[in-house]
Amino acid sequence: MQINLEQTPYYHVVARCVRRAFLCGLDKLSGRNFDHRKPWLVERIKALSAIFAIDGAAYAVMSNHFHVVLHVDTGKAHRWSDDEVVFRWGKLFPGGLAGRYAEGEQLTEQEREIVLACVPQWRERLTSISWYMKCLNEFIARRANAEDNCHGRFWESRFRCQALLDDAAVLAAMCYVDLNPIRADMAATLEQSDFTSIQERIETLRAETTSSLRSDAYGDENTPPTLAPLMAFQNEATIAQAARNCANTPTDPAIPTLPTTLHNYLALVDWTGRQLRPGKRGQIHAEAPPILTRLGVNEREWVDATRQFNKRFRYAAGAIEKLQQWCDAVGRCWLQGAKTASRLYVSTT
Repeated sequence: MQINLEQTPYYHVVARCVRRAFLCGLDKLSGRNFDHRKPWLVERIKALSAIFAIDGAAYAVMSNHFHVVLHVDTGKAHRWSDDEVVFRWGKLFPGGLAGRYAEGEQLTEQEREIVLACVPQWRERLTSISWYMKCLNEFIARRANAEDNCHGRFWESRFRCQALLDDAAVLAAMCYVDLNPIRADMAATLEQSDFTSIQERIETLRAETTSSLRSDAYGDENTPPTLAPLMAFQNEATIAQAARNCANTPTDPAIPTLPTTLHNYLALVDWTGRQLRPGKRGQIHAEAPPILTRLGVNEREWVDATRQFNKRFRYAAGAIEKLQQWCDAVGRCWLQGAKTASRLYVSTT
């Protein structure tokens, strides 16, 4: 098992269409364009993040695969009441007793006892990436197959998953995900990178709606929005907490945040993307973003690591010490990526 929440709450997940067919983009063989399915994925990711105790930190929907960086908030799930767990599970599976409860139907005492007996299992599943991906991939597969009037596999396999063991690994994976359209020569700038989290963050920042989105989304975790916003950066969480305080809810738990500010992250992705332009490979700008120095990252290795993140790291990413701890925790003797980690992370001692 590659998921161990005691080691890290962050994971980079990838799912690919069967036979690498272009079932979410332009199929050059048939001439059919399936781009209209990309918003399905974005909307479903946000809908599931509003139900699960799992935040979406980054995403990119490509023609035949998608990436998502997830953060599992177990503390949030433990704070939910039993009724809240039943309500959320009923939103996922409306056909059973939990679904009837979620729709406001009164259950008999016997039915309520049956439901409450399932709460511990449902609470655990609402922090499970496997269940999250099941609810994501199965929903998209059924909808696409219904549109095509066919049956069978839509996804090549369940999904691939990488554990992100430290802040640098989290930011590297997010950069890798957000730069997918640029690497594939599908976009020239971050603003033009359709169906990515970086484009969404830029558009939100431009519209100056971040504060209202955050206050609405995090005002009360027991009444989730229909579509969850992306996981907040440090400065966004400060705005959201201020909104809570204004609403006289200062005792609410702290909002989990990504390990930098939004503006620093935008600068980091933009800087990293410039290093990937033709003729610029391996060249580092004289004034590298301060965040790289703070994370103890080798600047020259950073570009290659974010350009070939999936190849450099296999099941987990992070500093060499973190990788070894993760191996011990999941029972692995050897891990692809140790050599990259030893070059990428410079010693701070």
